[in-house]
Amino acid sequence: MAKKMTVTAKIMVAMVIGLVIGSLINTFASDVEFIQTYLVNGLFYVVGAAFVNGLKMLVVPLVTFSLICGVCGIGDVKTLGRVGFKAFGLYLFTTGIAITLALSVAIFVAPGDGFEQAAGTSTFTAKPAPPLAEVFINIVPSNPVNAFAEGNMLQIIFFVILFSIAMLMCGDIGKQLAASAERLNEVMMKVVTLVMDFAPVGVFFLMAKTFSEQGLGLILPMAGYFFTVIVCLLLHAFGTFSVLVSLLAKLNPLVFIKKMRPAHIFAFSTASSNATIPVTLQVVEKRLGINNATASFTVPLGATINMDGTAIMQGVATVFIANVYGINLDLSDYVTVVGMSILASIGTAGVPGVGLIMLAMVFNQVGLPVEGIGLILGVDRILDMVRTAVNVTGDATVTCIVARGENEIDEAIFNDPEAGVITEVDLPHKAA
Repeated sequence: MAKKMTVTAKIMVAMVIGLVIGSLINTFASDVEFIQTYLVNGLFYVVGAAFVNGLKMLVVPLVTFSLICGVCGIGDVKTLGRVGFKAFGLYLFTTGIAITLALSVAIFVAPGDGFEQAAGTSTFTAKPAPPLAEVFINIVPSNPVNAFAEGNMLQIIFFVILFSIAMLMCGDIGKQLAASAERLNEVMMKVVTLVMDFAPVGVFFLMAKTFSEQGLGLILPMAGYFFTVIVCLLLHAFGTFSVLVSLLAKLNPLVFIKKMRPAHIFAFSTASSNATIPVTLQVVEKRLGINNATASFTVPLGATINMDGTAIMQGVATVFIANVYGINLDLSDYVTVVGMSILASIGTAGVPGVGLIMLAMVFNQVGLPVEGIGLILGVDRILDMVRTAVNVTGDATVTCIVARGENEIDEAIFNDPEAGVITEVDLPHKAA
């Protein structure tokens, strides 16, 4: 009997087909009104956006129930504080490595030297970034119901952790609520598998729309910047994270990267760390063997504050724009960029394109023209997809390291190539 194709394999095929069809439309049918109106901005847009909404639909309930299970599973406030401190510190540490790597490579490659600005280059109007003090104040929700309604992950995490600690202090009542949360969490994980069954279709339409609008030809004028960012992202994903997984988590980095493939594909397709949370949670628990008590805490936190890919983009973009405008940056400017990128990652929401707002804040600090961001807007969507995949890799890396420190890794699951693989969802059938 032939082996069934996994959902991940189907998604990869759909992604390639979508990329090819989208690129062909961009090349040969960019001016055909019928195709643009009814296919690109019609079918492609509707199905792709609906699929992303389906993923986002899962995030708040899944994070809520999973986080309650995680805190109650840890069972001790001191242990919870230790896990939180480790995760927070590691996320800031990897972001620091990312921005330092990006600046080092960019200074060596020098993208933007001799770059000729085309007339009428698109402009960029920066939205004001919130002051860092406001970011810390806004972690505490004034209205938790509103935080849940708007999907404000930092506020949700704060409230749910506080609520879960109160559950631990309530004895039997808390245990009953925790048992209910565990059942609801199991149901939500099943909902994730149902949504993933439709993922190949959603990914196809997302990729087709992106490349029908962007096109591969857009990369050529910005090749120096584009490929410098890509090289830095790959070095960080396969270099930095592999070393950390090997040395600190004591796991095989090749197995780790291979098993992260479903999360990579979803992150690349959606360009949203938050939308990928359900898949990342499923991968780290079912494929990597991380206990839910750890994963349910570190993954949502990482999707909110871990922005290694965005930090890399900021580092390369800073050097690129400085070269384009002939502005010399000294060591203190680069140190400022490193510090600002690390701090900005705390207040960066895991949604597409928000890195540009943070980039404007960095540019203001080192005296670069914010309108220069208009130069990189064209290729930013494609780069956003790649750097989101790097972000979720960082989330899983830190989760593995923290889990190793807490002895919460099932290595039998990690080393089993078939563990957690989804082939298809078996829906219940009514008996005849």
